[in-house]
Amino acid sequence: MRRLYDRLLSTSNDYIATELPEQPRCENARHETGGLGGLIEAKAEMLIRRPVSEVFEAFVDPEITSKFWFTKGSGRLDAGKQVIWEWEMHGASTKVEVKAIERNKRILIEWAGYKGQETVEWTFTPYGENATFVSITNSGFTGDDDEIVNQALDSKGGFAWVLAGLKAYLEFGVRLNLAADAHPKGLEGR
Repeated sequence: MRRLYDRLLSTSNDYIATELPEQPRCENARHETGGLGGLIEAKAEMLIRRPVSEVFEAFVDPEITSKFWFTKGSGRLDAGKQVIWEWEMHGASTKVEVKAIERNKRILIEWAGYKGQETVEWTFTPYGENATFVSITNSGFTGDDDEIVNQALDSKGGFAWVLAGLKAYLEFGVRLNLAADAHPKGLEGR
């Protein structure tokens, strides 16, 4: 187990996975006991050169989010609400339960992750007058140690793409199509 944890940490930097504090930052997170379950979270972070209100709105309004991440959302994110996010190009969707919204500060959801319910938390920190530091943390991975490591690495990569897509769209008006181009039809299993 220690070898897997060391491998995960050495893959890049401390933003890939960290030990959770004794009281997890993401409330309602479900963690396994034993093994790596409960020890691993995936985190992606990036500075977006737009005001915090605009960056926050990009994640709660599916009309905007569909320009850089999923293709369709059934409604805005509001605390206590359930929505469906779809990636039509992959024939995939997930039910999202919105646990908390703190306008321009934080979003907390639960969704069907790799092998069960996972928690995803966005935090928005103003940086200067017209920029926002966005942090996305995914936790609650389940399975054996290898599965948990792979889920965390996949999540880190996926949310890095989400932030890159957000940055390109909000700062330059460019739609990168990262979600579609990450797994193009006909190239599966390569």
